[in-house]
Formats: sequence, C-alpha cells, structure tokens
Amino acid sequence: MPPVDVSEVSPASSPVSARAPQAVLFVCGMNAVRSPMASALARHHFGRSVYVTSAGVRHGEVDPFAISVMREVGLDISEHQPRSLEELADTSFDLIVTLAPEAHHKTLELTRTMAVDVEYWPTADPTVVQGSRDRILDAYRAVRDGLLKRIRERLSTTSASSD
Repeated sequence: MPPVDVSEVSPASSPVSARAPQAVLFVCGMNAVRSPMASALARHHFGRSVYVTSAGVRHGEVDPFAISVMREVGLDISEHQPRSLEELADTSFDLIVTLAPEAHHKTLELTRTMAVDVEYWPTADPTVVQGSRDRILDAYRAVRDGLLKRIRERLSTTSASSD
C-alpha cells in the first residue's frame, strides 16, 4: 500500500462538534512513536488554528522507524524530544487524545478534576511487530495513516479557517 500524501487527504464527513478544540494533547506510552506522529500530523494540518503537542506516560527514545515513515510524507520528527506527562509546562487543553490503554488510564486519573475532553483512540503499537524491515515499516505506515484519518475527521471543524 503506497504511503498517504498528507497534503492530499480531504476531511471526511463527520459530525461537527459544538466547539472545536483550540489546544490538543496526544498521549501514548513513551512519547516516541504514536503521539509524536499524531502531533506532527495535526500540527501540519491545523497548526495555525490549533495548538498541538504530545507527551507519554514514561520517557522513550526517539524511534528511527517513526522518523522514516514521517519523512515519507514530508514531515520531520527527528528533533522530537520525548517527554512525560509530568514534564508538561501547561495543562490547559480542550482535548486530550490517548493512543494506548495505559495512557488513557493515566490521563483520566490526572484530569479527573479538570474540564477537558479525553478521547481514547486505540492505536496499535508498531514497535511490537517483528520480521523484515519492510514488514516493520508497513506497521508504522499503518499507524501513521490511521492517525491521519482520525485527526482529519476529528479536527476538520477547524479546517475551514486554516486550509
């Protein structure tokens, strides 16, 4: 399956939220693969109208496969520095999207007294895939392309003013 060109994907029809988020946080286990990919994709499409960042439950290491598949669509995440939820300077988010079960549980625990929407988008962990380099890259591409689709659907209410 060829990679998705991030500049050519049009927003899918989805219910329009009453209020579009102005600040979005993506959270995964180690802030090394899924959440940096999601934040780069969202920033690429909505960066002028939505503040986007990412964090993890724990610290991870920069992932070369994630860097590679993001470069395929013209996005560079090689300078990403993984950080944990505790390291966030600001927690004023309208929407927090969790991409892994442990991230969802931790986020719900941290936000139980906050006025914030938390959404869980179950996203496969491509780091567990074994086999050839091509097979591993295909797993990362599937994550990237799935995140792009969800991001465009969820945040499309803000695209009219930024596209």
